[in-house]
Amino acid sequence: MVERDTAAGVAVDGSALDRPGPPARTVADGVLAHVRSRLPEFTGALQRVADEVLADPDRAARATIVELAERSGTSPATITRFCRALGFEGYAELRLGIAAETGRARSAGWTVDIGREIQPGDPLDRVLGQIMAADTRAMHDTAALLDLAAVGRAADAIARAPRVNIFGASGSALVGEEMRSSLHRIGVAAWAWRDVHDGLAAAALLGPGDVALGVSHSGQTRETIELLAEAGSHGATTVALTSFPRAALAELADIVLLTATQATTFRPDALSARHPQLVVLDLLYIAVAQRTHSRAHAAFQRTARAVDGHKAARDGSA
Repeated sequence: MVERDTAAGVAVDGSALDRPGPPARTVADGVLAHVRSRLPEFTGALQRVADEVLADPDRAARATIVELAERSGTSPATITRFCRALGFEGYAELRLGIAAETGRARSAGWTVDIGREIQPGDPLDRVLGQIMAADTRAMHDTAALLDLAAVGRAADAIARAPRVNIFGASGSALVGEEMRSSLHRIGVAAWAWRDVHDGLAAAALLGPGDVALGVSHSGQTRETIELLAEAGSHGATTVALTSFPRAALAELADIVLLTATQATTFRPDALSARHPQLVVLDLLYIAVAQRTHSRAHAAFQRTARAVDGHKAARDGSA
């Protein structure tokens, strides 16, 4: 579960105050994904530092604190505040994390600074390469950000829940419907709601023991926030799937599951979030199936047999 910040204010240079971040991260964590997830709360000087780090991670990993301050138009003191806002004790630790991440990326055969601009005349092989690179990076970043203990708690709650309601709008609603379908196939009573009126009525009927899952890349979709809040007010366990740990949706949820994105031309963040969201929900679905193995296996076998007659005959006669 993501810890809540209580401090608020403005730094002396006009930037957002570096509120306490999560515990210091190790070099195995997705440093750059963490920076991206904090972007909405950075303003002024801290935002310029974040933009400089994300624009050229390799150069940031090689730069001294003075060089990074000059390139971002800030000061060494701001760089130090930026590091502490991310949970690092100092700049050396941040540089080490970025260098380790860029090194892993190179050894894996893809770059951290992925070219994301797709031109109308680009050949499809180049477009495919960019999409694959962006999605690969997003998956790695999501794996680094994801709190597996939180996934386990969400799976425990869903496995015990009499009812599971899933809320989302637009593309997030499609992702939510996929999760509903998966849970339904293993005997979990799940519903997905995209209409706010129907969703509010369903949320109002939830109670202790039930689960409400809200899906929103930005974590700021008003309808999804309202639906999850309504469910929580009646005692349901609330789960948020979002890319931003301090977004409104995450702040009101009992359990927060994080995703990362890599946008490209024609696929902004909200669209590029779909695959990481599906990966996290697939993991959650499998965790639920593990916890309800006997029931899930029997339900899956029965549902598979029920639809088997609608498959084409293997000899081609149908």
